[in-house]
Amino acid sequence: MALTGKQKAAMLLMSLDATTATELVKGLDSKAVQELAVELAYLDATGFKNNKQSADIALQFYNSLHSHKEFHIDNFLHELLKSTLGEGKAENIYNQIQDLLFKRDPFISIRFADSHTLASILSSEHPQAAAVVLSELPAKKSSEVLSLLGEGVRLSAISRMASCEIITSEAKARISEAICKRLEAMTTVETGQTADAQPDQSLRKVAVILRNLGKELRDGLLGSIRSKDEKAAEKVAQLMIIWADIPQVTDRSLQEALRGIDSRKLALALQKGETEIVEKIRLNISERAAAALDEETSLMSAPKKEDIEQAKEEIVQVLRQMNEKGELAFIEE
Repeated sequence: MALTGKQKAAMLLMSLDATTATELVKGLDSKAVQELAVELAYLDATGFKNNKQSADIALQFYNSLHSHKEFHIDNFLHELLKSTLGEGKAENIYNQIQDLLFKRDPFISIRFADSHTLASILSSEHPQAAAVVLSELPAKKSSEVLSLLGEGVRLSAISRMASCEIITSEAKARISEAICKRLEAMTTVETGQTADAQPDQSLRKVAVILRNLGKELRDGLLGSIRSKDEKAAEKVAQLMIIWADIPQVTDRSLQEALRGIDSRKLALALQKGETEIVEKIRLNISERAAAALDEETSLMSAPKKEDIEQAKEEIVQVLRQMNEKGELAFIEE
């Protein structure tokens, strides 16, 4: 995660106790303090933790880094604002911080909420609201919530996600606000990261969610999509496995998939390939296969781009066939 200057300053403050941090921001105007406080709250809400980066940033400001102590961000912000601006202004600015966080990312307090709590809330919401929330969750979390929903809501929500219907940002904000209020009422906390939804991205999201489910449940939901939109179902089936997913496939599954791929096709697919994928494949073939791969690579002059893509597609197709049979396993995220 690339940090802005304000986020770096916020990380420095998070490295310190409240008293020391307050001393650092004395003299700043109220707007600057508010901006730093927003970044503080956002970094904490998104779960960003990087001890090395935090230490590097702190070392830019002074020679010895204070020992890290766990503290509650809300209490820290209150003390920081109160000490710097006075109690009257502090409460007002703190409330503004919460509004600014919501405007930056309406789903920030939903993404890491407990799966059972979310499922309980979404089960009584309109399927469109459930579809929007599921689309905004990380794929693994979305799969967990989806598996906990009743069959009717589950089928309707996944069908709406696959339909690629465009939802306005205003509508999303209203849905988020309603869900957030219910989460607050149930005293559930936690947050996460953002996602955007274009038609292909939406279908990819659906595909990854279904991929993380058990085969029987996955096939049932895919069948439900197919009964309403054959093309969308086929697209979802294809997007469950793409070339970029290879690093997430377990070694044993990948070894099985590569066993029937001839060295020339593999060499062609790896031409100018992504380092992570090339290394992953090379680690999962035998020394003999690696030698044959090197020989085929040395004999290639300038393969056409379409030939490279075709070779990749044929390898991915093998993975898709394994996935359809429930024989493909993925590394846990």
